[in-house]
This record gives sequence, structure tokens and C-alpha cells, in this order.
Amino acid sequence: MGAVAFGVTYALVVVATPKPATPPGMVWVPGGEFTMGEDSAVGWADEKPAHRVRVGGFFADETEVTNAQFRQFVAATGYVTTAETAPSADDILRQSPPGTLAPPADKLVAGSLVFRPTAGPVADLDDYARWWHWTPGASWRHPEGPGSSAGDRGDHPAVHVSWDDAVAYATWAGKRLPTEAEWEFAARGGLDGKPYVWGDEKPTDARVFANTWQGAFPHGNAAADGFAGTAPVRSYAPNGYGLYDTAGNVWEWCADWYDRDLYRKRGGRGVTDNPGGPAASADPQRPFQTQRAQRGGSFLCHDSYCGRYRPAARHGCTPDTGMSHVGFRCVTTEALGASRARTP
Repeated sequence: MGAVAFGVTYALVVVATPKPATPPGMVWVPGGEFTMGEDSAVGWADEKPAHRVRVGGFFADETEVTNAQFRQFVAATGYVTTAETAPSADDILRQSPPGTLAPPADKLVAGSLVFRPTAGPVADLDDYARWWHWTPGASWRHPEGPGSSAGDRGDHPAVHVSWDDAVAYATWAGKRLPTEAEWEFAARGGLDGKPYVWGDEKPTDARVFANTWQGAFPHGNAAADGFAGTAPVRSYAPNGYGLYDTAGNVWEWCADWYDRDLYRKRGGRGVTDNPGGPAASADPQRPFQTQRAQRGGSFLCHDSYCGRYRPAARHGCTPDTGMSHVGFRCVTTEALGASRARTP
């Protein structure tokens, strides 16, 4: 069986998973065996070693959950997101290095982390504080903080959404977050072993396949694709399964705890069936934090910085953290009742 996406013809490797009726706004991902991870030079340490994994069939949202969809959820439930809730000193200290001083009371206000380009080149690209800024009032409603609005961005992905927020939405919608294995299998769209969701071609600032950074990071966003921040979902071609934005736009939360050394622990075990993720978070570089997995990269990804707009790329983040480049999509293994189905 063959299919064409991004002008590439490829063969799909699937298993015979019965397909229920497709819920609105979702596509069927047939399941199968694939190589999870990336052994080549483009892969990061937490993506290695690549190993064989098998997942069953499931439905996945065609797109990242949009502002319009998230607004439906909030209107129906009155839900207040993490970013709209003032943190306590304990909330902050719990995810901070030992010895961190408690913030003063006047700093404990609702807000989130917003990306702002620097004024010029930055020598140390590990100095994240140069471009990430805690912004009081930033939330899914106000993506860049007070004065900005998601009101005219109904078809953009909802951002500043914590893992807790994503789970709350998924539960309301009768869905769930994908496992890392499900997410990567779906993102690949049938292109097993390829470095990108569109195939082998390395993107450039002139040859753009997804909403990523063009120019010099973190100060010179040329926005050659027309998007300096998030893009409306469906702005780029879908992958082989009909899923949009499985590369770039926003990072997407997964159900799993993040374990930096997970793949090394799985090594040599043959095919892993439907892995549900590790039992706990583990990151030697941030032992003081508990983290959930994120996938897919974002509009900030560029080869000069992280190059993580690849299906194998992984990232961990504390579950109570929202940022201006983080969103999510949902999956389900069963057909939904009409009252619970959500369209874009």
C-alpha cells in the first residue's frame, strides 16, 4: 500500500487493527512497528539508541488543539489554567535547585514564560534567560502578555498550556494525551526511519517545510515563511496519516514522564510493545525537577540552535509550566459519542 505526502511516495507498514468510526476532527492511525529514536548525528543523546517499538491503532487529532477549541472547553467548564493562577512559593521551590531563595510575595502573580528576541547575537545559547521572560498576565488568552489577545487567533494552537491543563481538556473531551511512542509513530506518518516527517530533505531558511525559525537565533527571525510566532493549524502540508504540524509550530505534551536515559534502558530488549513510558521522571541534568515529555519542536527551532523539529526529538518540562511555544493534541482508542467530539 502506498501514499504520497510532501511529494514523496512511500510504503506504509501497518498492523491489522480494527478501525472504529472516525470521530470529527480526528484521523485514524493504524498502528504498527517502527524504529523509535535517532542514531544519526542529528539525534540528541536522549534519542539514542534507536530501537524497535510496536503500537496499536488509535485516533489522533488532525491538528494541535486550537484557541477556538480550548475556548469551548473553558466556556463549558469554567476551567482556570495554571498560567492564570498565582503560584505559591512552595510551587516554585519544588521545581528549583536546592538552596533557591523563596521569591518575594509581590512576585507571586499569575503569568507564564514568553519568548522575546534578543537585541543582538548571544554567545551562549544555553543562556535561556536571555530570551525567556516571566511575564505577569501571559496566558492562553494573552499569548504575549497584557495587550495581546488570542481572540483573532482561533485557528492557532492554544499555548501557555501546562500538562495539567492539557489533561483537563483531554478528559473533558473524552480523549487522552498520547504516549511518546504513539506520538512519534503518528508524527512519522508511515516514514519509518526518516529524519523528518516529510522525508530526507534537510530544511533551510529558503526551503521551509514547517513553522520553524528562519534567520539567526535568537535575535534575527527573518520569518521567511510569514510566521514569526505560531501559525494557523493546517498552514503546512499534512503527513502521511493526515496529521498537521507534527514538526514545528508548538511543542506538544505527551502522557509520559520524561526520562532522559529511557532509550538506553530499553536497549537490547527487542521489540517493545505499546510502551506506556517510565514509572517516574528522571533527568540527571535536572534532578530537582519532575518532568513530562514534549514532542515536535516549535516555531523557535533552527539547526543553529536545537534542530528539534524532528519526529525523534524529545524534551522534558515540568508539568505545571506553560510557555508561548507549548501546546498539545489528543488521541483516543475508541470512537467518541457525538456530544463529546470536537471539531477544529
